[in-house]
Amino acid sequence: MTYYIGLGTNLGDKEANLRTAIRQIGERVGRVTRVSAFLVTEPWGFVSANRFLNAAIRVESESGPTEVLLRTQAIERDMGRTRKSTDGGYADRVIDIDILLCLSPEGKSVSIDTPELRLPHPHISRRPFVVEPLKQIGVSLPVP
Repeated sequence: MTYYIGLGTNLGDKEANLRTAIRQIGERVGRVTRVSAFLVTEPWGFVSANRFLNAAIRVESESGPTEVLLRTQAIERDMGRTRKSTDGGYADRVIDIDILLCLSPEGKSVSIDTPELRLPHPHISRRPFVVEPLKQIGVSLPVP
């Protein structure tokens, strides 16, 4: 499976946070095959004095989407994230890892709509901090 994953941080050493998350994903999820540039952005959906550093990565993994979600959530917790954003209640965070897209081995977009995971991610096209890094690693929207 091919996963396109969005990363964001607006607390602490932001560049180190992204690099740590990418390394952990490589160790615990699958082989990281592409990494976008790191993009400085304003907070989206809430007010904060802390700007974000965002990136997108492409990962090849033998794991299914639910397992990848569990592993990325574990990485977030291990890095110090104490709660996920829910119902539009966004807040500052050490790391945010979102599975944006998943492609089957045949290259077809995987669709999932459960309370825990929605693929493709429902807000991709509305978030420039996701669209630009995805373009850099070879994804053009609209998604496949």
